[in-house]
Amino acid sequence: MTVLRTHAGVDTGAEVGVTGVAGEALEPSGEAEPVALGDAAGTTDVLPGALVVALGGGLASEVVESLDALACDFGLPGHRQNVSPADGNTFRIRSDNPLSSSVGRVPVRALNYLEVAGWLDRSGIGTSVKHQRAALADTGVEVVTSPWIGDDPLSAAGSRLTGGRCFADVDLVHCNMIGPGTAATVKHARRTDTPVILHSHVTREDFRDSFRGANVVAPALGKYLEWFYSQADLVLCPSEYTKGVLQSYPIDAPIQPITNGIDLDRLTGHEDFREGYRERYDIDGMGVFAVGNVFERKGLSTFCRVAQKTDYDFTWFGTYETGPSASSAVRKWTKHPPANVTFSGWVDDIRGAYGAGDVFMFPAKVENQGIVVLEAMACGKACVVSDIPAFEEYYEDGHDCLICSTESEFVDALERLEANPELRERLGENAKETAREHGLDRVGDRLSDIYEGLIAGDVPPTAEWR
Repeated sequence: MTVLRTHAGVDTGAEVGVTGVAGEALEPSGEAEPVALGDAAGTTDVLPGALVVALGGGLASEVVESLDALACDFGLPGHRQNVSPADGNTFRIRSDNPLSSSVGRVPVRALNYLEVAGWLDRSGIGTSVKHQRAALADTGVEVVTSPWIGDDPLSAAGSRLTGGRCFADVDLVHCNMIGPGTAATVKHARRTDTPVILHSHVTREDFRDSFRGANVVAPALGKYLEWFYSQADLVLCPSEYTKGVLQSYPIDAPIQPITNGIDLDRLTGHEDFREGYRERYDIDGMGVFAVGNVFERKGLSTFCRVAQKTDYDFTWFGTYETGPSASSAVRKWTKHPPANVTFSGWVDDIRGAYGAGDVFMFPAKVENQGIVVLEAMACGKACVVSDIPAFEEYYEDGHDCLICSTESEFVDALERLEANPELRERLGENAKETAREHGLDRVGDRLSDIYEGLIAGDVPPTAEWR
């Protein structure tokens, strides 16, 4: 039997700074399949958190209640110590922190939490959370990334059993997933009157057409999300389209759109990869490409059928399922692709995809925003996208992209771009400007305003992004 205990020289109940991480976040058994950077989240990425809660209500309830029992009789400390931040989860505001200066601005310590981060590291959700944290780094907001003392639930339980706290001391909670760890964190925040932001990266609609059985699960997931998001003081989402979807459930909480943003620096040097990646994937002439996990929801069948009607080289950069969870469409097209279509699987550096391709084609059926479109635009690529609400909200047909409704329109758009290099260049230059509107500086300013407003008891007004 394992006994949890403190170091012999530490009094029970004492609060100490953590100079190292006692354990890593739990990982699934086996090797997680990597996905391309900037992918919109795939259903295999969402499953570890979402389905446990949506379908395994008994298990999720047991997890939440057990964690809740650990936290039920402790609250937030009355004050914070002025000590230098250490590794781990015991950061404190230093006396020389700029937010503590005489200007009178109140320091903000915010939890920015991504449950099952290991699974989601290279997904669209993971990318969005990285953008949030990078954007907040320039605002002076102190960001805590784990709600648990010791960085994981087991260490937090050990802390509680030895007289310490279980949850980190923060001014505001901002969660980006929907699983049991997040539910426990939200429940504790509600008990301690800590403002809660829930960031909607997952909807019933974008869960469909992602993997085998997803359409059966989607209705149950929708009912869970209706309850889950309604616990928030504010729900953030990537677009007005997503806001409308959430309102239709309905969600009993204020909802505001905020762009996922784009890390422009991360794509610097993509041109240097062009020749190597074109040679590796046998791309000649005007290369048509997509980036992200291969799902039917992202327009896989349209991508392949358009390829069959043209002579261009089509490349989809991103991983795809080969096991029992793969949808019939994914199995069909990846096993027997058209002669001019290549599925790359994992790529070493996503800049290679944006360097090798000339026209970014993304005929997605449902997207909340589509980070990969912004990445392609940031690289100056002419983009051809579907006429879904999220794309029409952020992008303008004929200005920074071409928007198509049918397969024949996609074919016509590609033919126009091949025949008119000046049109490709103009769309690409305008697309760069669109991407700059979603820079991390704007995301950081907006998030810090939202944090301070909620802490003060107000929901900040919606910002205009265009």
